[in-house]
Order: sequence, then C-alpha cells, then structure tokens
Amino acid sequence: MKNVLLIVNALLVIAVAYLLYEHFKGPQKVMSAANNNAALTANGFKIAYFEMDSLQNQYNLLKEVRTALMAKDQEMGKELSNMENSLRNKYQELQKNGNSLSQAEIANRQQEIMDLDKNLKNKRQMMEQEMQDESFKKLQDVKKRIEDYLKEYNKDKGYAYIFSNVPDMMYYKDTVYNITADIVKGLNEQYKQKK
Repeated sequence: MKNVLLIVNALLVIAVAYLLYEHFKGPQKVMSAANNNAALTANGFKIAYFEMDSLQNQYNLLKEVRTALMAKDQEMGKELSNMENSLRNKYQELQKNGNSLSQAEIANRQQEIMDLDKNLKNKRQMMEQEMQDESFKKLQDVKKRIEDYLKEYNKDKGYAYIFSNVPDMMYYKDTVYNITADIVKGLNEQYKQKK
C-alpha cells in the first residue's frame, strides 16, 4: 500500500505512452510552423513537452486524488494494525496463561489464533487489491482528463508530438519548448469549472 505514489507515476507514464500510440495509429498531419513560433519545426512537425513532476505537484485534481488515496491507505493501515494488535494480544494471553489451561483449551485458542492470522492475511490482500483497483480507476480518470485537455489545447497549436518529461528519462531539452505552465494553468481552470 506504500507504493501508491509509484503506481501514480507509473500510470502517468503509461498515459503518455498511450498518447503517443493514439497519435501514431491515426492519419499523420503535417503542420506549418506559422501556428506557433515557440515550437520546433523539423520536417514539417512540431514538438513540445511538459514536466510530469510539475504537473503532479501543481494539477489540483491530481493533488486531490493523491491526498484521497493516501488517506484511504492510512485508514486501511490503521484497520490492519488493529487486527495485528488483537492477534498479538491473543498470542501473548495464550503464552501467559498456557500453563493453567487444559490441552483442549490450548488447542482451541491456538486454532483461534491461526484463524485470526489467516483473516489478517486475507484482509491485507483484499485491501491491497482494493487500493490498487481504486488507484488505477482514479488515475485512469486523471489520465483521460489530461488527454482530453491536450487534444483541445493542441487544436490551435498544431503540435505533432507533446511529450511528458519524466525525470531521468530525457537527456536534453530546450526549455523554449516547455509548455508545462500552459498545461497546468489550463487543466486547473478546466477542473475549477467542472467542480
């Protein structure tokens, strides 16, 4: 459950890969450089990028999703911790009072402890799966909103490619082609209107 942020980052990388796939499967368009002087024109297409870490830190919807997921993770952690404490207490009680119990009582309490341990493991597994499913669903929604916004944003910009710069994945970039501020501003305005 501590891997929520890793999952968020991985899904956002997948979102960018999906955008590239969607672009290449459709008919190719050649845009002129007159649409946007800040974009690179090479062989008839323009390229721009945005900083993924900046988007993650400044896009209000994504911040709210992360906060909600972390709160749910903490809530689940508390529930599991309570179950672990109950199991530990039962075990310590058996250790403490074992000498005064009959063999049948000891066997019953050991079975109870094994059942609690099994329930704890099942609950942990169920919660982890639930957390993964919810994270995936919410991040897919965020990804879809980003994709939709980029389609709208690009209508008058004419970019052939809009890349997401994930830290340590791009070795050189000219900041002239950084559209992060536009993307963050537009996404936040769109989110504020829909809220």
